Amino acid sequence: MAEHLSQSELDYPFKLLEYFNGFRVSKMIFSACELGVFDLLLKSQDALSAQHVAQELGTSVDGMERLLDALVGIEILEVERADGTALYSSTDVANLYLAKGSAKSLHDMIIYRSQTVYPLWNNLADAIREGRNQYEKTFGLPSAHFFQAIYRSEEEMLKFMGIMSCHWVLDGHDVVTAFDLSRFQKVVDLGGCTGALANEMARAYPASSVTVFDLPEVVEAAQKHFKQEDSGVTFQSGDFFSGEIPSADLYVLARVIHDWPEEKCLALLKKIYETCKPGGGVLLVEALLFENRRGPIMAQIFSLNMLVQTQGRERTPSEYTHMLNKSGFRNVQVCRTGKSYDAILAVR
Repeated sequence: MAEHLSQSELDYPFKLLEYFNGFRVSKMIFSACELGVFDLLLKSQDALSAQHVAQELGTSVDGMERLLDALVGIEILEVERADGTALYSSTDVANLYLAKGSAKSLHDMIIYRSQTVYPLWNNLADAIREGRNQYEKTFGLPSAHFFQAIYRSEEEMLKFMGIMSCHWVLDGHDVVTAFDLSRFQKVVDLGGCTGALANEMARAYPASSVTVFDLPEVVEAAQKHFKQEDSGVTFQSGDFFSGEIPSADLYVLARVIHDWPEEKCLALLKKIYETCKPGGGVLLVEALLFENRRGPIMAQIFSLNMLVQTQGRERTPSEYTHMLNKSGFRNVQVCRTGKSYDAILAVR
C-alpha cells in the first residue's frame, strides 16, 4: 500500500476512506438480502418505486429509498426516473448472485456472514490480543469446541451448510478440474458437508464413485435439505478425527485443514496416508497465501477469519507441502485457480 498509494493518499486519503467504509457497504448488501429486496426485484417484471418496495417488504419508505439509492451507487441496482419518480431494478449480477431463487445464489453465504461472521468480527481486536476465536464473547458459547458452536441448533447448522454450498457454486468446478483426477476411481470427500463439491466432482469424473463422509447430523441434514437427485453421490456417517475413515483412491479435504492447528492437521493427514492405497492421493482445497506475505488479500482476510472463528489459519503452499511430506505424501503439486480457492494434490 505504501508503494502504490503514498503520494495520492497523502494529498487526500481516498483509498483509506474507502476501506473505512467497507463494513457499511457489506451491511448494505446484507440488509437488502435479509429484507428480500433482490428477491422482490427479480420477481417483478417492471422497475419499482421505493414506496412500492417498502410497502411490499414492510419497511419505511425513507429508509428503503436511502438503501436503494446506495445500492445504485455501488452499481448493484439500476435506477431510472419516470414522471418525477425514481424506479429501481436489479442488475444481472444482483439477479444471478443475490436473489434467493437463482441457481448461483449466494444468499445463504450473505445471511451467514451477516448473522454469524459479522458479529464475531466485532471482537477481532480481542481475538488478536488473546489468539483465539470469539464464540464465547460473541454468542456466549465455549470457544474450545467451535464446531459445537457452529452446529448449536438445526437453524445454525443449516446456515453454515448453506454457505459451504455457496463456495462450491463459485469455485467447485475450478478446484476439481485443477488436476486430471480421472485415474482415481473411488473418491471420498472428508467433511464434504452438503455434497456440493462432491457433485462437482461427480459431474467432472462420471466414471468415478464419489462419497461424502461427515458427521451423522450433517449427513442427515444434507440428505434432507441439500440432496441433488441423480447426482450419483453417496453419503456415509462418521468422524474422521476419532473414528475410521473409508478406503479410497483419492481423499478430498476442502476447507478442512485451515480450521485446525498444525498438530491436528498432521494427525489427520497421517491417518489418511495410512488408509490410502499406494498410488492414491489427497486433494486439499484451500485459499493459498503468497510466500512473500503480500497477498492475496482475500486469503489474508480469510486467515483473520480463521482466528476469529476457528482454531486454524490459512497457509502458504510451502507450509502445506511441509505437512503433506511430513505425513508421508510425495509429488506435491500446487494449482492456483485465480479465484478464492486453490488446489494441492499429493500422492502416496
